[in-house]
Amino acid sequence: MSSQAKASNASSSDKLLKWILGICLTVGGILVILPFVWMILSAFKPEGEIQNIPPTLLPEKFTTENFKNLFQNMNFGVYLKNTLMIVFFSFIGLFMNAMAGFGFAKYKFKADNKLFYIVLATMMIPGQVTMIPVYLILNQMHLTNTMIGIVLPGLVGAFGIFLFRQFMSTIPDELLEATRLDGAGEFRTFLQIVLPISKPILAVQGILAFIGGWNSFLWPLIIANDEKLYTLSVGLSLLKGQYGGNYALQMAGSTFMVVPIIIIFILFQKHIIENYAISGIK
Repeated sequence: MSSQAKASNASSSDKLLKWILGICLTVGGILVILPFVWMILSAFKPEGEIQNIPPTLLPEKFTTENFKNLFQNMNFGVYLKNTLMIVFFSFIGLFMNAMAGFGFAKYKFKADNKLFYIVLATMMIPGQVTMIPVYLILNQMHLTNTMIGIVLPGLVGAFGIFLFRQFMSTIPDELLEATRLDGAGEFRTFLQIVLPISKPILAVQGILAFIGGWNSFLWPLIIANDEKLYTLSVGLSLLKGQYGGNYALQMAGSTFMVVPIIIIFILFQKHIIENYAISGIK
């Protein structure tokens, strides 16, 4: 057999393998996304239709009553406001993590490495271990059952500081020195030079901060005993307990929790890919 024929057979085998892999990945993707699609579509079905056997994918009678019930009868408007406040303070914490990471990456001071290792050591302690001491401290400060008590413990984190420090340590010192020579102060250098360069890691950390704030459940449940301070996750848990047989209402609540996270990920996935590409180049 000639070399040309062998090359043609190898090319045909590669194409067949790619087709098989493509079909497998497509089928797997459909199986993964199908429950989410069914959940979202079921949120717009009446309760009677969602219990039909065999189940239907598309709503026969489209309705938004489930979402109206969430906000009119289940206080989801209050839960949404509290969750958005936690997300807002999570982004403030993201900015503080970035400043701390920049300080560890570009400033030399006494015992800087030891202090950074102490910050990293806190990552080894499970959050469940520190919950009781933190609760007692906040109780002594009269911050229990307050929004400040909910957002304060999670305002900064060692993981975020570590990621920013590792990324910002690769920024050339010459670029920062040139900015300072032009008369820019340290804070202006951080805002106008460091943060724009750090867009990929900011996007990744932004998504993590949003997901962490949006899904906050255990700490708000512990620190708050007033329903006016509950979050969407706590409200969804209450919904499951009080309306366990109303599946349409539960689907609406779950959809309201999941869809914003999917939208945020779609909007920022380009920057996530850029971050992985930059990490690979390094």
